[in-house]
Amino acid sequence: MFSRDTLRLNAEAEVARITSWLRETLGQLHRRGFVVGLSGGIDSSVSCALAVRAVGKERVFGIFMPEKDTSDDALVLGTKLAATFGVETTIENIGPALTTIGCYERQIQAIRTVEPAFGAGWKFKLILPSILKADRLNVTRLVVESPAGATTSHRLTAGAYSQLVAATNYKQRLRKVTEYYHADRLGFAVVGTPNRLEYDQGFFVKLGDGAADVKPIAHLYKSQVFQLAEYLGVPAEIRARMPTTDTFSLAQSQEEFYFSLPYDKMDLCLYALDNSVPIQEVARATDLPEETIRRVYQDIEGKRRTTAYLHRAPVLLEKVLAEKPPVRKAPVASVQMVEG
Repeated sequence: MFSRDTLRLNAEAEVARITSWLRETLGQLHRRGFVVGLSGGIDSSVSCALAVRAVGKERVFGIFMPEKDTSDDALVLGTKLAATFGVETTIENIGPALTTIGCYERQIQAIRTVEPAFGAGWKFKLILPSILKADRLNVTRLVVESPAGATTSHRLTAGAYSQLVAATNYKQRLRKVTEYYHADRLGFAVVGTPNRLEYDQGFFVKLGDGAADVKPIAHLYKSQVFQLAEYLGVPAEIRARMPTTDTFSLAQSQEEFYFSLPYDKMDLCLYALDNSVPIQEVARATDLPEETIRRVYQDIEGKRRTTAYLHRAPVLLEKVLAEKPPVRKAPVASVQMVEG
């Protein structure tokens, strides 16, 4: 019967399968090692640990890429992760480049369309209403906090919202440019760190954190990533950290920014939708009303439609290159079904 244990993995077997695939793929790419952007979060930490397990710490290079809105604990946790696995790292502060390219100023311009006083000392984030509310309007809102601590919420115009998101996306794209600099310098491949929930739902920036040579955990549900983290020995502080976007100046969970539910319930709903699990069983496993689950399903399908563009490769008028040798597909996680 479908339950919270449905997504339980045999962690040892899964790690062996992923690391074998990483070694094989690295050879196919004709690269010597892996570059991983480290954020102090669970996904980049597990990706780094898998890379080390696959090819050894000497052939894994970690990069910290902070900017002015990066949380205080990101570098602390990332440094602990690198020390745990013996990975060489470097710090690339992308803040000055973001300033020069206009990231922060363009954010401010967009925010001032609804809060003219926004400036130095203010903070902000974007949020979605909870999917638990039946009458919710599924529109992202801007939350700003004044230097005095007063918080207000605003609905942006379509143009202001698009500008704010576009300016913010500079961060992910500049980080990826930095990763590929080091990858080119070392002859390494770049590791992408999205989990299945993020990859499926388009929670990434095209040619930003969506760009990579290998994506070793894109087939794993977020809850499965946490299982591998424990098996691999990722520090407990990282495993206990709330999944966050670490993108805006106000602290923000992935739940309030994009997914609308905690990751463990989103994982179960995503699996259930894809595997035609009876909705009564999903309700029992998630402790959610059936009507809420239907709204979650609608949200999942809606995000799949609206973010399909992010998955598209460049479109050519006609085929240019000859057929390439087949490359083994990315592994698909095998879940251990538990009765009960």
